[in-house]
Formats: sequence, structure tokens, C-alpha cells
Amino acid sequence: MPGPFVVPVHGDIELPKEVDCIVIGGGIVGVSTALELAESGLRVALCEKGGIGQEQSSRNWGWVRISRRDPREIPLMAEALRLWTSLSARTGRDTGYARAGIIFTCANDKQYEQYKSWRRHLEGYQLESQMIGATQLRDLLPGSNLDAKGALYTPADGRAEPQKAAPAIAEAARERGASILTECAVRGVETTNGAVSGVVTERGFIACNAVVLAGGAWSNLFCGTLSLDLPQLKAMNTVFRTTPVENGPEQAVWGKNFSIRKRQDGGYTIASTNNSAVDIVPSSFRYALDFLPAWKTEWRSLSFRLGSRFVEEARMPSRWAMDEASPFEYCRVLDPKPSNKISQCALLDARKAFPVLDKAMIAQRWAGYIDVTPDALPVISAVDAIPGFYVATGFSGHGFGLGPAAGKLMADIVTGRSPIVDPTNFRWSRFSDGTKVAPVSGF
Repeated sequence: MPGPFVVPVHGDIELPKEVDCIVIGGGIVGVSTALELAESGLRVALCEKGGIGQEQSSRNWGWVRISRRDPREIPLMAEALRLWTSLSARTGRDTGYARAGIIFTCANDKQYEQYKSWRRHLEGYQLESQMIGATQLRDLLPGSNLDAKGALYTPADGRAEPQKAAPAIAEAARERGASILTECAVRGVETTNGAVSGVVTERGFIACNAVVLAGGAWSNLFCGTLSLDLPQLKAMNTVFRTTPVENGPEQAVWGKNFSIRKRQDGGYTIASTNNSAVDIVPSSFRYALDFLPAWKTEWRSLSFRLGSRFVEEARMPSRWAMDEASPFEYCRVLDPKPSNKISQCALLDARKAFPVLDKAMIAQRWAGYIDVTPDALPVISAVDAIPGFYVATGFSGHGFGLGPAAGKLMADIVTGRSPIVDPTNFRWSRFSDGTKVAPVSGF
């Protein structure tokens, strides 16, 4: 069975002739933006080339965390934590959210001090987070065999179900008046006098004066059709779920070589913490210098590989006519092949740390492409070169937790109202205004 099972969302049959804003992309950021805009009274259409939440929004770990965030993301994530607590009630559907806490173990004294130093970024947020020693860690996780000096423990963090969240938000947006159009790829944006005036979809034209691109790993390709250069690459992460386990940890745990998160079905979602695959593709050379600071920081956890993906992307057209099928119609869902080796290694390490998992079996594996920017920060911004065009992408593996707040911030920017947080760090122009674009290291 390819990919995880996602709660199905049936798209609307009728294509609206005109709306105020079109959201491109049905991941958690796109649907959250659509919900916020619809609740603001705007006429909204969300266009998704495949199904709602079928790509990375359903393939991630399901962590809803503020702990170990890039400090520049903390204000937005603090808002996200607030929004997640009421999201199931707001949508009238189960998102699987639970405030269960997250534990980041420390392998040595140096890492312990790094995490301890990071905690200062939470000052003033009134969010429970603390450093605990090895003895406290064992008391918190009875029966565990974690080899750690201590841990950063944040009870304010939580978990949710990636296969449920985006569909729940999409259905809520539809109930507020938004059109949800699945298997409806947007081929391009039309402009009049340089400003957005509509989009051409595979099913026809929709007039609008605002477009939000929330296209995840596809955003770079789409931006290119508008002569916009978005520095973005992809990293692939393998994830698997286990059969149900009794008496396992309630908290999500980041171990030395694995991560673990309890699921609603009683099993666990597990992944490797130090092995993401990066396919070498033509864009790798184009953006090599942009990403050099990030590669230097993260090289130990990345496996660069040259394979069929290079040829696939080399053959992919970068421009096409509006009356021709686009690449988005030839690939409805990015569904990369997961690594059995990585899965088995992560399961073995998880079993060593938690003997209760000895009888757990791998029920399903999948992989997903993470859309990455050079500074590992998202773009949540207007694009000044094209009035009416906005971008919410590049979440670099942090999008699921940030999703509801990212959607709210994007809606604030579109409507011109006071933003929930200062969006300066997420501006589009940081790639060209002389700003040093690099990830924050040391945590």
C-alpha cells in the first residue's frame, strides 16, 4: 500500500467562476490558510493537484513542538500551540491532537548545555519546559534503557495525527464557504497590468485578485513559471508505523538514532533522527552555494545520492502552455520509496531504548519529500514583484506543527490585518536583500 492512508476528502464538482483568493496546495498550510480566509469572509477556492494532505502533510512524524525550534520560529509556534488545542473543536473533527509532551534526550554534557542554553528562548511564553537529569528521565520513562545524560522535556508540546489533520481542516474550510477542488492542478497564474487576475486550472479558468502558493516541494517549479527564483531543494525521510503496543511511552521521544511518537491506534510512528536522503538533481548545482551553510551544519544526518530522480527532474519541463497538461498533472502525489534498511535500524534502536517494543512489528513504511530552504525557515510572504501573489512554503520539516499558525499569518498578510506575529523573518525578499541566509546552529 503506497503511502499512509489519509482520511479522504471528496472535492467539489463545480468550479467557481470568480473568487477573492485561490490557495494552491492542499497540505496543512494550504488548508489552514483557506480556513482562515473563509472565516474572514473572503470567497476562497483551494486547488489541489491530487488529494488533500496526500504528500508531506500526512507523511511526517506528527510532532507538534516548540522545543528545539529555530528561535526565529518560536513566536509563530507559540501561536500554533494555542491553535492546536482547540483545532478539533473548531473543525468539528478529530485531528488526534494531544498535549502529551516531547522529550529530547542529551547524549553528552555538551548537548545538555546546548539544550539548556536554548531554553532561554522560551522566556516570557509561559510554556512548561525543563531540563531533567538521567535519574528523572528514567522516572519519567519507566522501563526504558535510554543511554542519555539527561533531556530537554517540554510538557507543553504535543502530537497529532497527520493522516487526519489536513482533511479535518479542509472540511471545516468548505463548511465556511470555501471551494475544495481536488485533482485540479493549477497550470499557471494570469496577470493583468502585472497584478494577479486569475489562474488557469486543468478544469478551467478562475478569476481572482490574490493567489497563495502553498505547494510544498513543488513550489520552486511553480514559481519558475512566473520568473520567480525560490531557492528550494528536497530531502527525503523514511517513516514507519508499528502494530499496537501496550505500556509504551506517552511522550514523543527523540533518541540518539531514532524518534518515536505514540499513535491513536496504539502503535508508534518511528523514524531515524540522523538519516535523511538528499537526491542530487539539476537544482542541487544551481543552489549549491545557497545551501552550503546548511549542508555544513547538517552533513552528518544527510545521505547524498545520485539516482533516477536526477533524470526525472532533468526531463521535467519548466514552462508549458496554459492549454497543455502540466507536470502537476503527470505526478499527482510524490510517493518516494522508503528505505527498509533505515526502518530496521531505527526499530532496533527504539527496541533497545524501549524493550516494550520487542513484540512490535512494522505495519507500514512510507517516505516523504521535505521542502527545504537555505536557512530552514519558511517563506510566508507577499511577493512584491507580482501584486496579489503570496507564498507559504519551504517549511523544512517543521510545517505540520506550524501549520495552523502559518495559515493564520498568511491570511493576515493577504487581508492586510495586523499579523499574529512579526513576519519579517519569513519574508520572500530575504533571499535577495543582502540578508545572511543560513540556519541557526548549536541546538
